[in-house]
Amino acid sequence: MQEILIGGQNGTQVIMDAAMGNRHGMISGATGTGKTITLQILAEGFSKIGVPVFLSDIKGDLSGITVPGQPHEKISERVQQIGIANFQHRGNPAVFWDIFAKTGHPVRTTISDMGPLLLSNLLELNDTQTGVLYSCFKIADDNGLLLLDLKDLRSMLRWMGDKSKELQTEYGNIADASLGAIQRQLLVLEEQGAEMFFGEPAIQLEDFCKTDFSGNGVISILDATELTTKSPRLYATFLLWLLSELFETLPEVGDSDRPRLVLFFDEAHLLFDQAPKVLVDKIEQIVRLIRSKGVGVYFISQSPLDIPEDILGQLGLKIQHALRAYTPKDQQVVKSVAATFRSNPRIDTETAIQELKTGEALVSVLNKDGSPAPVERIFIRPPESQLGPITPQQREEMMRRSPFSGRYEQEIDRESAYELLKKKAEQQAAVVEELQIKQSVKTTSSRSSGRQSVGEALLKSAARSIGSTVGRQIIRGIMGSLLGGRR
Repeated sequence: MQEILIGGQNGTQVIMDAAMGNRHGMISGATGTGKTITLQILAEGFSKIGVPVFLSDIKGDLSGITVPGQPHEKISERVQQIGIANFQHRGNPAVFWDIFAKTGHPVRTTISDMGPLLLSNLLELNDTQTGVLYSCFKIADDNGLLLLDLKDLRSMLRWMGDKSKELQTEYGNIADASLGAIQRQLLVLEEQGAEMFFGEPAIQLEDFCKTDFSGNGVISILDATELTTKSPRLYATFLLWLLSELFETLPEVGDSDRPRLVLFFDEAHLLFDQAPKVLVDKIEQIVRLIRSKGVGVYFISQSPLDIPEDILGQLGLKIQHALRAYTPKDQQVVKSVAATFRSNPRIDTETAIQELKTGEALVSVLNKDGSPAPVERIFIRPPESQLGPITPQQREEMMRRSPFSGRYEQEIDRESAYELLKKKAEQQAAVVEELQIKQSVKTTSSRSSGRQSVGEALLKSAARSIGSTVGRQIIRGIMGSLLGGRR
């Protein structure tokens, strides 16, 4: 049996059975109470038993997980308090990723892979605009047009506007106002740097599921320091896309002695803020079912109540750091959080939540039979890797030695909707120009021969009639019918 030590106190150790690692979990607590360290020690524990880890680094201080920590008297004291027998400072294999390609390998996906549901949430579209976006994807599929990047999507929307009347019968009403709103939201998205996220080469999900030559799980670290401040909705959408793609592509594995992959989603409230119910329902379904694919999902947020109740009920491991209750609303939150734990007669959970010190937590794990164990108040074990970030020079060196160095850096722009629609427009322009030239030649030839065409004779005859009232009525009748008007 493989186990992960979380912490302990007064001779009691809390250990998670790795076989329960795909039952998901929650790390919560107020700012500065030690959530990041708890995330770090769990990622270390999974890596040590050969489980790949994906985590988002919100504050920029998790890169230290790659190098050994330094001896310190407080660390030694905590090791003795918990009773850790084999503690040693060590680093962990890791790969850095960054959507903006500044501090890690680029992460990209295509517009088609993102799909209309997640994309409409990213663009903050209303129901009508979302319907138009769904039509856009359907029309692109029916016409064999690849939607790879933002310029493909913009070209497709413009083409739909030009052909809206022709498309209306089969795809419904395509309002110019909705198309314009989507185009404006795309401009906002570009300003936030999202253009770099859409394109090729798209990330291969198996690159997040690697082990090193020693059998340790590789920790994939997404630098989200700039992402969460510049475009929090893009951050949330990326995590949801990753979750849904893993669910759709990974095969079933059933119960095993450890997970295939573990995901840590920091600032988890961003995943659900202002998300439409249809998307929240989809997330709930994925969280419930993805454990059968061997994937564990761990949410990190200030309060468990940031997570929808139906999803919170799917989380097996609960680690609660201190919460502050300064207002009646805060007190109600503490009461609700305390009620989520299985009670322990030795602990007043509601009082303990407000008394916890930094690095201390209330923890409940799942027993081997899947039932929640009674809550325990413990000290979180210290990490074996470095506390705080590594230097930029160390990061650059690790990126140079990365097995993915050079694989994603060069962007590929193959023929897709933008190029095909541009080619169609150029062909149509050429046909129009050719017709204009032929008409010009024909007109010149007619004039040089001195012969009148039927149209010229008619206009001359009409001009001679302008002087009379009847003539004026005839002229209005002819011109009106030519211009589609009425007498």
